[in-house]
Amino acid sequence: MQDVHRQDAYRLFGIELSPYSVKVRAYLRFKQLPHVWLTRDASTQAEFERYARLPLVPLVVSPAGDGLQDSTPIIEELERRHPEPSIRPESQLTGFVSDLLEEFADEWGNKWMFHYRWARDVDQWSAAGRIARIMQPTASDEDVRVAAERVRARMIGRMGFVGSNEQTGPLIERSFQQAIGLLEAHLERRPYLLGARPALADFGLFGELYEAWTDPTAGALIEARAPALLAWIQRMCFPDVEGPFEAWSDLRATLLPLLRDQVAKLFLPWSAANEQAIQQRSERFELPLDGSIWTQQPQKYHAKSLAVLREKYAECRKDVELGELMRATGCHDVLAARG
Repeated sequence: MQDVHRQDAYRLFGIELSPYSVKVRAYLRFKQLPHVWLTRDASTQAEFERYARLPLVPLVVSPAGDGLQDSTPIIEELERRHPEPSIRPESQLTGFVSDLLEEFADEWGNKWMFHYRWARDVDQWSAAGRIARIMQPTASDEDVRVAAERVRARMIGRMGFVGSNEQTGPLIERSFQQAIGLLEAHLERRPYLLGARPALADFGLFGELYEAWTDPTAGALIEARAPALLAWIQRMCFPDVEGPFEAWSDLRATLLPLLRDQVAKLFLPWSAANEQAIQQRSERFELPLDGSIWTQQPQKYHAKSLAVLREKYAECRKDVELGELMRATGCHDVLAARG
């Protein structure tokens, strides 16, 4: 049993069904940093509010008492404080690829997870029931059932925030199924995305795909079609160093298709259209994507994270090989554009 009163431990407020919470938990486990997992519920709400700037998990409180929020900045700050074992490849090229795939996971991969979790009755009731039981662990079955109904209604109403609707649903599902196939081919040859140790990209994709695996429909697809991906999901629950990062020349054959067919063809065009809609203060935006029309309301946060990603790309502008890769995959124009 974990000691929730440890003075030398990081305190991670999260919930098991939050992809960003389990992403940070996996990172803390990899770093072997003393930490305690605290479910954000009524019993922990007062402490949560003392440190949280936003009413969102995950929240990490350090032993010194400073609060950190937003999964990517949390990991980047903890990486600065605890640099070994590193999740950063020495190669600037593979380091940026890791950053790009992590952003892709947080913003596009989240569409996979959220859509599959809340688009069908079987998945809705599975997730809503688990959330209700986590939040009220001692409640009666009837009280949990009533709470699950409220959770289900609330979360279905939020599907539009990630762009899931009747028009976009088939595209999201095609993207997910193609992506798990591409990741399966890549992970058949190595334990982690960039070699024999996890990188930032692993933690980002893990959060979304772990959650998808726990849901009936997406989980069945992963288990039926992607055994190497499933083994990676399970490995990432307690990741460890098994060796070095690989050179891009060894990763290219199976990782380039993911960059080209998912990041460049879907995620970055959507990112650019979302950014333009925010700049124009539009309530909705549309763009042709993968042979259909994508429509949704803008996601304001992603415009900020896209700007950070562009800054990282600009810092790598002297890496000729990276520039050639981004042009070859179709990623360059959006990444090099001024927001």
